[in-house]
Amino acid sequence: MNYKHLNFVQGQMKDLTNSQIERRNILNNNLAVREIYQQVGFFGVRFEGKYRFTKQQIAQFFEVDVRTIERLLENHHDELSASGYELFTGKRLKDLRQEFLNNGTPADVSDINVGDIAEFSGDAISNKAPSVGIFTFKSFLNVGMLLTVSERAKRLRGAVLNIVIDFLNEKLGGTTKFVNQREEEFLPSAIREYNYREEFTNALDNYIEPQKFKYGAFTDKIYKCIFNENAKEYRQILKLADKESARSTMYSEILDLVAGFENGFADYLRKESERLGRKLRVSEAHVLFNNFTEQMESFCKPLREKARTLMASRDMVFRDALHEKLKDYVAAVSSEDFDRFLGERSKQFEKRLEENKEVFKRLKDR
Repeated sequence: MNYKHLNFVQGQMKDLTNSQIERRNILNNNLAVREIYQQVGFFGVRFEGKYRFTKQQIAQFFEVDVRTIERLLENHHDELSASGYELFTGKRLKDLRQEFLNNGTPADVSDINVGDIAEFSGDAISNKAPSVGIFTFKSFLNVGMLLTVSERAKRLRGAVLNIVIDFLNEKLGGTTKFVNQREEEFLPSAIREYNYREEFTNALDNYIEPQKFKYGAFTDKIYKCIFNENAKEYRQILKLADKESARSTMYSEILDLVAGFENGFADYLRKESERLGRKLRVSEAHVLFNNFTEQMESFCKPLREKARTLMASRDMVFRDALHEKLKDYVAAVSSEDFDRFLGERSKQFEKRLEENKEVFKRLKDR
């Protein structure tokens, strides 16, 4: 086995042993996990599309007794099962046993690290075992992120964090502000929001008396309703320069919800202004906005909860940015999201612009 990559300096890094969300964020990043597999050099037997390891191999790697791994399984069974650990029986066990015989297992397995001798014998899974617990590479990493009594597990955690950071930097070119634009849905959402934003600002002009700060004030109200931050707070968290657009950094789901608020309130303003037969005072418009949000609460709540969770969780992983007012919404980023922003489904925004330049020409000419 090649362990040379476990010599990375751990430094001031996240404590994976204390955060299941952080552990899931690493394990859900399939592209990074493939890179970790190559760099760590702990190679398993491939079966049913995944690399497999016995309990004894895991114990040997981390230089602990098998009973330590068994205790970890007892205490974190659901988490380890979710990351790939499972019990093999019957024909699947027979087929897996044959794969281990065909491919071999690491040599020099010390007797002291062998727990149930009926489960592991020499260089293969014993014929006497009616069932065997088997780890995938992800569940092996999961063990390494939970195990506090192993120096090698500590070094593995440091290596994993370094590899993930290097992987993200390579994929994102060192900049994360506009990671949202790598998603295929960003451009259609941006175009829709552009149109509804125009209707919204026109409504503020047509149905509210002139006032210099009304555009920013009502924009902030919409932002506060959706993600509990005003524009200034959002810009500070993402460290945006003065000329950088906040909306150009928003995920498609956020843009869609902003567009919905803008369109709905614009229509609400129009109807009230037409009912009164005059433009509204700014104070009246603020009251009207509060009425609008109250009426829309039951409809918007599930969409808003989803948007807050996606924004808080993605920004924590992709931008290393914490939205303090949304910290209770932070969850693990899904495998689908990692693929959406980093994998084959993602594409640089410049390429999308080139492919859709005619669309933007039509928008500009309107």
